[in-house]
Amino acid sequence: MPTASGILCATYTPQEEPDTVNSTDFSTELFGKVDDAITDAPRHSQAIRSVSKVVTIGIRYGVKGVSPRACYPWLKDNYGHLFPQLPERTRRFRRRHTQQYWTGHFLAAPTLMGIADRYGIELRHPIRDGRRAGQIGRKGISNHRWIVGGKLCAVVNKFGLICDWDWDCATANVHNQTFHPLLRQYDGQMIVLADWGFHRAAGDPANVLICRRGQWNVRMRVETVFSMMSVKWDFKVQRHRAWEGFEAHLAYAMAGFNILAQWNGLEPDAQGRVQLSIAQFTI
Repeated sequence: MPTASGILCATYTPQEEPDTVNSTDFSTELFGKVDDAITDAPRHSQAIRSVSKVVTIGIRYGVKGVSPRACYPWLKDNYGHLFPQLPERTRRFRRRHTQQYWTGHFLAAPTLMGIADRYGIELRHPIRDGRRAGQIGRKGISNHRWIVGGKLCAVVNKFGLICDWDWDCATANVHNQTFHPLLRQYDGQMIVLADWGFHRAAGDPANVLICRRGQWNVRMRVETVFSMMSVKWDFKVQRHRAWEGFEAHLAYAMAGFNILAQWNGLEPDAQGRVQLSIAQFTI
């Protein structure tokens, strides 16, 4: 693993991190994995931090599951020794937004068969819909209830790793047919299983197999992925006030999930199934 010169401090003990894994060691190894993957990123001559460090900080935030305002003091208090000279909070998050597309390096390769599903994320309580002029997100139905927020569509491969997602996130009021271009781009590479909500009377993409309730229950793999995010990262409810911040959060969370799920490799059990788990990462 590469050494992050100038950011390590072996004698430091985090102030308030009851993590299952050692926080400092975890962050150091995470930076190593990110730096190994992002080898083609240019660096400005006046930049204090490399792109790898910016992406590492973004992933730490993406899998923490707190609001942007709460994240900055947490990061500064617990990891200021690893990432010195942090800029002011709003500037720090603007920098994170501009580097979010480097997270594409951590998306998984497609397999012969994959699964697609959508996931509603609440940004405001439905009763407060329309009360704020600068409201982001729209009112829609998710899991048989009304939410005000956005809708994430993700495509996972047979192992449950995220291959792609809708980078231009949709609001909660859009129909699932909006995500057909995302699924169509895997034509010839992957057969994508999707539920009836993705069906369009005019025709579906050639590589999309629409499944009725009870068919191809392997589709529950993507529900497992969303469930882990909801439980560990409080992913179902977010607190963003700007749409670009919401999109950046999703980008770093998608990358973070793939990194954590493969932290020690993917090993099949006795039945040949790969069991995904991020339970050991209480961060």
